[in-house]
Amino acid sequence: MATEHHLTVTRTARFHTLGGDGSGERPDSVTNIWFVLHGYGQLARYFIRKFDVIADEHTLVVAPEALSRFYLDTEFNRMGASWLTREDRDQEVADYVAYLDTLYTRIMQDRDPASVKITLLGFSQGGATACRWVTHGKVSCDRLILWAGYFANGLTDVLPASTAAQLPVTYVYGRQDEYIEQMPDPDAYIMRIKQDMPHVQIDAFEGKHVIDRDVLKRYK
Repeated sequence: MATEHHLTVTRTARFHTLGGDGSGERPDSVTNIWFVLHGYGQLARYFIRKFDVIADEHTLVVAPEALSRFYLDTEFNRMGASWLTREDRDQEVADYVAYLDTLYTRIMQDRDPASVKITLLGFSQGGATACRWVTHGKVSCDRLILWAGYFANGLTDVLPASTAAQLPVTYVYGRQDEYIEQMPDPDAYIMRIKQDMPHVQIDAFEGKHVIDRDVLKRYK
């Protein structure tokens, strides 16, 4: 009988930045840092463009890219990335939490945490990733924004209520979100989020499964 094993290896991760001094390093003028986690099948360099409405010399946006990339079409032209699949899920979670912790340490190097407001935003699949990072990682944020995330087993499955109680949490979604509309009972799904965590703020907008720039401006 075959036996499964695991081996920890070193690999190169990619991230993109917007705002600040453009380098992603330590400009003294930066007082706000956003860590933004893309959704399934996206790449960080395209995802981060949505945040041009909040990035400036005082606001640095950091978009890490998931470690697993794949082709999106049969012509092998379009590519995307995924944070995890069901296969060997626990190890994939541990790997991306360690990766995100390393990135967080680099971005925060020599910064005074008390002088910087940190926002963590997870879009779609990135929502669950953000929750697990807050729960199991080293990141310390001032607010958590879950944008159009899907939590099959409820929000508390990836974000314990005790963890969520320590920071403001907002769930943002489009009323015409095609993935939420496909659910058997979309209203019940939103209601369960409210029931799981009554203090979570719900922000619904007219739109689909996208980062809407006008809505994003509300959180600048």
